[in-house]
Amino acid sequence: MKDKVRRGGRNHAKTDAVSPTGGKDDVGIKQLEDTSFPVKIQGAGVEPFDLQVHGFWLVQDAVMTLLLKDEVCPRSNLSLALAGTTLDPLAELQSLKGLKPGAIIRLVEEPYTARSARHHLARVVELLRAPGPQDALREGRSPNSPNGKSLKRSLSNTKTETSSQDGAPPEFLLPGSLERPLMGLLPHSSQHDAPSYLKDLSLSCWNPIPGHRKLQGDFLYITVVTMEGRRCDITSCPKGFFINRSTEELFDPRPSQSSPVCHCLTDLLCQISPAFKQALTKLKNRSQLPSVEVLPTPYHTLSWLGPPCASRTHKNTFSRLGMDDQLETQAPDWNEDLQAARDLPQGSLEERLRRDKTLLQVNSAFARAVAQGAETVVDGFVEPANGNPEDPAFLWGGLFISQGAASTMFGGERGRRAAQRLELQGVQAYTIVDYRGVRLSAQGLAPGLEGSDRDQAAAPAKGLLYGVNAGPQESPQRMRLLELLAVSAKHLSLQRYVVVTSNNYKVPLFTSVDAQGLLGADGRFYILDVFRTFPADANFCPDVEREGQTVTEDEESNKKSEEGEEEKGCVKKGWPENYHSDSGLPKSFPHGLCRLRPELVQAFKEHKHCQFTQHVRELLEENGGFEECAIASDSRSTNAVRAACKEVGSVSNIIFEMRFNPSVFSPEVSFPPGDSKSTKLQERLLREAAAFIVTHQIPAFVEYCLHSNEAPMDGASLKQALHQRGISLRYLGHVMTAISQSEHKERLRHIMRAVIGDIFTRSTRRVFNNFLQGVDVPSLSAAVSHFLCCLLVPHFTPTPVGEETKKKSRRRGRGPGAGAAESSPWSTLTGAELWTLLCQEAAETYNISDSLGSGPNHLVEHYGLQKLSLLREFCLKTGVQLRLRDYILDNQNKAPIGPDDVLNIFPVVKHNEMPTVDASKAHRAAEGFIKKGLLDQAHEKLKEATYLFESCFCHTLLAKVAFMQGKAAEARSVQLKAVVISERVLGFDHPNTIQQYALLAVYVFAGGETALAQKCLLRARLLMLTVHGEDHPYIATVDSCLGLVLTGDQRGQFLKNALRLNTSFFGSSHLHTALSEHLVAHWMCSKGDYRSAMTHEKEALAAFTSIFGEDHAQTRISKELLCTITKQAVKVERSLRQAGADCTEQAVEYLSSKSDTVLEQMVLVTGIRSITHRDGLQEYWKKHKELKAAVAKELGFIVTNGVVTLIVNGEEKSSDPNTGSGKEAEDEGSPAVENASDSQQEQPEEESSEKSAAMTNGHVVEPAETESSAPNEVNGNIVNGEVKSNATADEIKSESNGVNGEINGACDITVKHSVLKSTGTWADVVSKANGAADTAVNGTAGSVTANGEAEE
Repeated sequence: MKDKVRRGGRNHAKTDAVSPTGGKDDVGIKQLEDTSFPVKIQGAGVEPFDLQVHGFWLVQDAVMTLLLKDEVCPRSNLSLALAGTTLDPLAELQSLKGLKPGAIIRLVEEPYTARSARHHLARVVELLRAPGPQDALREGRSPNSPNGKSLKRSLSNTKTETSSQDGAPPEFLLPGSLERPLMGLLPHSSQHDAPSYLKDLSLSCWNPIPGHRKLQGDFLYITVVTMEGRRCDITSCPKGFFINRSTEELFDPRPSQSSPVCHCLTDLLCQISPAFKQALTKLKNRSQLPSVEVLPTPYHTLSWLGPPCASRTHKNTFSRLGMDDQLETQAPDWNEDLQAARDLPQGSLEERLRRDKTLLQVNSAFARAVAQGAETVVDGFVEPANGNPEDPAFLWGGLFISQGAASTMFGGERGRRAAQRLELQGVQAYTIVDYRGVRLSAQGLAPGLEGSDRDQAAAPAKGLLYGVNAGPQESPQRMRLLELLAVSAKHLSLQRYVVVTSNNYKVPLFTSVDAQGLLGADGRFYILDVFRTFPADANFCPDVEREGQTVTEDEESNKKSEEGEEEKGCVKKGWPENYHSDSGLPKSFPHGLCRLRPELVQAFKEHKHCQFTQHVRELLEENGGFEECAIASDSRSTNAVRAACKEVGSVSNIIFEMRFNPSVFSPEVSFPPGDSKSTKLQERLLREAAAFIVTHQIPAFVEYCLHSNEAPMDGASLKQALHQRGISLRYLGHVMTAISQSEHKERLRHIMRAVIGDIFTRSTRRVFNNFLQGVDVPSLSAAVSHFLCCLLVPHFTPTPVGEETKKKSRRRGRGPGAGAAESSPWSTLTGAELWTLLCQEAAETYNISDSLGSGPNHLVEHYGLQKLSLLREFCLKTGVQLRLRDYILDNQNKAPIGPDDVLNIFPVVKHNEMPTVDASKAHRAAEGFIKKGLLDQAHEKLKEATYLFESCFCHTLLAKVAFMQGKAAEARSVQLKAVVISERVLGFDHPNTIQQYALLAVYVFAGGETALAQKCLLRARLLMLTVHGEDHPYIATVDSCLGLVLTGDQRGQFLKNALRLNTSFFGSSHLHTALSEHLVAHWMCSKGDYRSAMTHEKEALAAFTSIFGEDHAQTRISKELLCTITKQAVKVERSLRQAGADCTEQAVEYLSSKSDTVLEQMVLVTGIRSITHRDGLQEYWKKHKELKAAVAKELGFIVTNGVVTLIVNGEEKSSDPNTGSGKEAEDEGSPAVENASDSQQEQPEEESSEKSAAMTNGHVVEPAETESSAPNEVNGNIVNGEVKSNATADEIKSESNGVNGEINGACDITVKHSVLKSTGTWADVVSKANGAADTAVNGTAGSVTANGEAEE
């Protein structure tokens, strides 16, 4: 990863300003590579091999890396020696004398201890449990996707292989098919399982070790039965393992005469069993899999489908050896592990990498332990530690597991679940898990909280330091805690406030009233009960709205002019006009813990800052003009800022600062009389923030879905899209209302379908949780299958229990739970009763009535929902795993889902994500470079990001950039990793995985692998049909690509279906529809139907002309094609009249698309390369040029033929409209490569005074990155992708985006102000008062081409 940006001069300074990972971090990345060197490993009975090490590694890091190598595995208890000297495990490799590239390091076998011997046995067992093809499904994990050569076999090893021999896709994947087979989703053929190594490996019956043998060094006795049938007893001792003379009847621990002592158990097994040796050799000689397929995922990803035959896939895991049951001698201290990881140094890049890695390991291990502990607790293997049946608490594996108390103030059971979820946002060592209808919270044990009250009283510094009940105290520890809380409150936009306790004591707080701060025995501060940290959602606080919260002594202030306030409307209180009648808010909610999301708080702050900026500008214009006030530097600007602060509700009257009181609208909280004004201001702000969700965020989400072909497909993607805009899921009913009231509701039917489906599944989950509480363990499978049948089969009635029991008895006898259903309440549940409960739950939570109808058929008929999609969503949300087979969900005579189809119920864990700071910075920097067209720099940054952290989104963006640079092979390789990571981390049928398959198809097609591209696209279509159905905009994208790569008769079906969908979702004048018309015209030409081709191409040309104008390259291409079609149609018609149809075939071959053309069309359809929008409206450009000329003339520029010329040192310097120094992309000079990922992050803040960005007609106008300019010069600005100006850097001043946007007339600028992050003044809003000549025009300094378009 060489740094291609020239060092020195302005370029280096600009790079550091743009890239957040510049400077020392770039040097750190280079050091990670420069310190890497190879060494040779020998000894310990392994074949010599080379190992690549880093100088900053510790010796123990090198040992851990060696133990993972196939050449060394399963050997353990090894040390390293250099030149005959054993190396210190804690020494750095770069500090070792004599260690250089090519040095020989020997492996030294160390004596075993009892613990290390068991660890070695565990490694051997792990090797013998070689993963089979169905292991991931059996364990409930998303299956691994094979890579490389096996990808073709993986994609073919499904039902899609039933396609005909001519390469045509199967019928169930054709447009219009209603068949949804599940057997095609996952590989299910009879693949060869892992080889058999041993018949049995278990603990010997002669354990435990007798005392006299323990004194002689015996650790453990093991019994082995080889594949040849030989039975041997093996002794574990400090030197290794040997065969003893014991039998089943006789104990004789003496070594056998022919048995050597082997340090590794597998060496001994190879000597006594030729079959074991052959199988082990075959295992070690297998092809190496990529690391993304081998490395374990940090968290468990649930697979809702299991193996087709669960009983047959179950195999001997050698669990009788007892390694799985060996508990740690001491429970792990999760809090200490996490705190120790957080306290690791962060000075250098390698230190931060080690810290991030350690945090991720601790958090993932904690999440796995919580899942295992939840199963253990709910299954009844742990007794409560407190003996309270109402609120039982459990101690297991260093975890404190509890359900939490159900408070009536917060809404009972619903409030308890909400509190656990909100607590997760503020606590690190904390996880919640849903298992069998029970929600448990698990957290590490905090030190110093288990002491007695007497100990706490004796040492008050160790007790409660912060909170309502802390009492008055002054101590250094309390002051330090308050300082830390003040810093945290600033980042969270929380206001410091004072509450009055019951004994009239005033307590200052930075958090909610529930929070308590303590000092633990380890010297660290801890905050408890943070579930109400974020501000309350005023839309769901109707009772508090009518209650007074402020303890006031001036009653007359509450009584004055109440009627006058009512006449002024709701704007005075914070509610918009007619808000209550239009939205029905505020209203009550089932629980009282409705809080605003942090994303909403940030968006609301940005919205208020826009209002603040606009208000300041208006006031300055009223008082003499913006420029005059900026130059005068008098009180007018200060007064404008003060008035704007008061208008928008800033907590400060001199700068813009938004903070929120988390305890406002809490009925149990009282505020001092003097804070009445501040409290009313906070109430107003929270009402405005709550109304902002309904009036701005929800319409913005609907507008995004209206124009995006990557709109939400399922519940997970819908939740992500809503949360990105700060919309909580309790607003799903309001989203549904907004869609139904939209004039484009028919184009938003796929979003309505996703919203209704999510409401349905979430309501079902709540009913299902209560349903499971009355089911005993032996009847779980039958109860779950019965619930699903009542849910999805219309008018389902359960089979009489007696008849079903008789049938089972005749087939396989009565099982242990066969008669449990006779007296179980769950067996009497009917479909009508279940749907009544669902409708009540949906109406109570989402305020919808009659939307779910009377049964599942209503959802299918009115919204186009698929029962299979609902079944998938239900299983993912509840943890239910079903057997992989095809389900017919419309059969009313027979239950479509039986007890044998329910394989398992897995815990659904919700945990915190550990950030990777350096990788995230590199990724954001790469996105910034991509927006400017600097692909080389973006490529380097993305390589750094993928090196620092294996992320699906980093690989996806890296593949796009590599492809845009012409590196198709690299793009294919990187995208393969993205597919594998997405399947393993997100899920094999996650919407992101579908998009990754579509992108992979483009890259493999670029490499000439047409058949593999077809299979990738068919795979994406199959997953899409399962997840959502055919009626979705992204199906049009996949079908367009399929129509391009297929060669059979089905090609036209896919292209026509894509055109139909695009026309239905986007209209006839949209870009997606125009591209579809263009593709259909190409296909019509290849079929010889020139008349139809002419019709479609005319529609495409009209759309391209309206979008881009007549001078755009895409419009010219369409014109040329239409002209060619017209000429060819005339020629064919003339030939048909004269000679017949022979010439027609030749004409068809002539108009067939070439592979390069097909690839370019796929790139455009999938969004890898976007078409640059250029507005051809002459009126806009006329006004734009007039405004530019007027401002330029005022600033002393010379305008000649629309070109602005600057006079510097008596010389005229103007830009050449035909040249530029920016790095342009390949698509018509556009530098932009749009990232299609749903999780695309925002571009980082650019604080440099050498750049100015604005929007000209919706396009970014910003300085270019150059390599040849002088240190104090800027060699141009990027306008629509091309560099068009020359000006000295002293004339380019940083202006606010709001000012530039106002000059350009652009109102859709995404505002991201630095004033939100730091203290600012009125100068953050207005320009510097040192003359008008310093102000850039339209965000640019210098000249711009007359029409603002980039030259072709």
